[in-house]
Amino acid sequence: MSVKNNANEYFQKGMEEFVGHNYGRSIELLSRALDIDPDHKLASMSRGAAYLKLDRSLDAIDDFNRVLEIDSEYARAWHLRGLAREKTGDDDAALNDFNRAIELDPEYGAAYFSRATLFTKMGDTDRATEDAQMVTHLTELNIQTFAEENNIWRSHHLKLEQEGIADPMDR
Repeated sequence: MSVKNNANEYFQKGMEEFVGHNYGRSIELLSRALDIDPDHKLASMSRGAAYLKLDRSLDAIDDFNRVLEIDSEYARAWHLRGLAREKTGDDDAALNDFNRAIELDPEYGAAYFSRATLFTKMGDTDRATEDAQMVTHLTELNIQTFAEENNIWRSHHLKLEQEGIADPMDR
């Protein structure tokens, strides 16, 4: 078995523990993946998220920093590091991270939501309202996109049913 496969195996097990809310065990397994492959971006992201769940914000920041060294364009890492920084009381740094996440991915609704929450906390209700409106807008777009994609699939499936290729029971 290759080294990468071993790292991925620990990563998968770590994610199973994360999903099961066993954050301590998740951190152990993800750490083993990172021992094998220090550049495993998703293992660092996930371990940082587990640290965040356990209110270990400084450890989380370290992992998100590691991810950003690997991929400085990863909007989710900027966003999660912003959440960790906010928990440490560094609101200005958190705001900078949320801004960068949104700059990298203008349709990243969670970053707008986090920034709106931070603006509210900082007393800037006008900008908080703008971000909340953007979250609503993006949510509506996502719902519309999902509905359209479902209608396209459904239309295609109905056509295949009419041609006798698809089974109506698969709908």
